[in-house]
Order: sequence, then structure tokens, then C-alpha cells
Amino acid sequence: MSTAAEMLETYPQDLGGIDRAALTACIEACIECAQACTACADACLSEQSVQELTTCIRTNLDCADLCETTGRVLSRHTGYDANLTRPVLQACATACQSCGDECARHAEHHEHCRICSEVCRRCGQACEQLLSSLG
Repeated sequence: MSTAAEMLETYPQDLGGIDRAALTACIEACIECAQACTACADACLSEQSVQELTTCIRTNLDCADLCETTGRVLSRHTGYDANLTRPVLQACATACQSCGDECARHAEHHEHCRICSEVCRRCGQACEQLLSSLG
């Protein structure tokens, strides 16, 4: 059992009908994506072609920030507000789409971009899945 799942299991109140599996998967995907995007941006900065990767770096850093924020917002349940959670999830899914697309452009030449693109796709899907379960 993952830490996110364990923490959700210990939450002392009802989660208000939120799909625990989708919530757990989304939190984990956001944390993983934030790490991958941060590492990809750093790897891009170490490439000889760094000037060609400025958009990728910026997109990576934006995505990492949004994923980290989304994972943190999803980890809090006291006073849960769906009106805040939905746009946060949508922003994260959008950032993951943009970052995944940008990294895919460089994936043939940079393995870190290929990996990051895949992680972004998974995170975006996890956000979309949780969004659809919120109704």
C-alpha cells in the first residue's frame, strides 16, 4: 500500500463520496510527475543544446509546480471544496498535456524528455479520471 493510500485510509472522516482509488492514483501521479518534470528541466539545462530547450525547461517547471500544488490540494480534505478542486485538476491536466507535447518533441534526442512525456501523459489521465469521478 502506498503512503498516499495509507494516509487516506487513516483520515478520520468520510471523504464525501470521492473515489479513493482515483484520488490515490491522482495524488501519486502528481507527485511522480512533479519529480520527473523537475529532473527533466535539470537534465535539459545540462544539455549542450540548452538554447533549443528553453521552452521545454519552462514548460517542465510550470508543470512541476502545478503537479506539486495539485498533489498537495488533493491531500487535504477538511473543508473540501469541489469548486476549487475541479479547476486545480483541470489546470494540472492542461499543464501535463502541454509539457507532454513539448517533451515529446525532444524525445528522439533526449531520453529524459521521452520519460517525462510519458509521465506527464499518465498524470494528465489521472487528473481527468478523478475529474470525471467528481461528477
